[in-house]
Amino acid sequence: MAQVLYDDGNHKCIAFTELVQGDGIQSNQFAIIDQGEGILLDPGGNLTYKHLLAEMAAYFLPSRTRYIFASHQDPDIVASANGWLLITDAKIIIAEEWARFLPHFCVRGATDGRLISIPPPGMLLNLGGCELRIVPAHYLHTVGFFQIYDPISKILFSGDIGASLMDGKEAGLPVRDFERHLRDSHMEGFHRRYMSNNKVCRLWAQMVRRLDVEWLVPQHGGSYQGKEMVGRFLDWFERLECGTDLLGSQDYELRQQHLPLP
Repeated sequence: MAQVLYDDGNHKCIAFTELVQGDGIQSNQFAIIDQGEGILLDPGGNLTYKHLLAEMAAYFLPSRTRYIFASHQDPDIVASANGWLLITDAKIIIAEEWARFLPHFCVRGATDGRLISIPPPGMLLNLGGCELRIVPAHYLHTVGFFQIYDPISKILFSGDIGASLMDGKEAGLPVRDFERHLRDSHMEGFHRRYMSNNKVCRLWAQMVRRLDVEWLVPQHGGSYQGKEMVGRFLDWFERLECGTDLLGSQDYELRQQHLPLP
């Protein structure tokens, strides 16, 4: 299912929210199109590839895909890289830490001359007639993690930050009740386990407050629309204790048990 997040005639942002079939975790894929040229954000793996290809054709030609953006290296982010390299002339944009890992998803030689490595501070990217901002979110949850901020739509495509576990059509909708969402969507448990520590949460939140964000859109679950809801999320996130903040000696005790055999 596709949802138009923004459309002014020349510039469009599209979300694809129900493409995962089978046992895979729900994920959102995105496209930004400016003057007919497109970039796919975190296009996913084999569970989404053919469905995304079919859905995106209603908005721009696959041949006009200029870039594939991978926020990080996980399979649900970019395991379909080989397919996109074969059917488009697009270049894949990924953190320099992960550029040498990407060829493992592809046939030999497919990535030659097709990779753009993002330096740690991030970079600016021209698409059609607009300039997108690639901003850092390192260790949230992995080294070499980046997000795209679109200054035209004022959308921050935040990857795993803000992610929640939701199914069906609700997964692609803006959150209306933040406290209920926090309670019912497993968002807090996910962030406590996957985000590195409060220091980086605070650094990231401080950076985002310097951007003009009207909509924070994660790769999983619902989104946070409007200045007030974005602010609610940032207030919660910058206070979050997570990752190494929660570890103690009990987490490294030698108390393993034999795995029961079938």
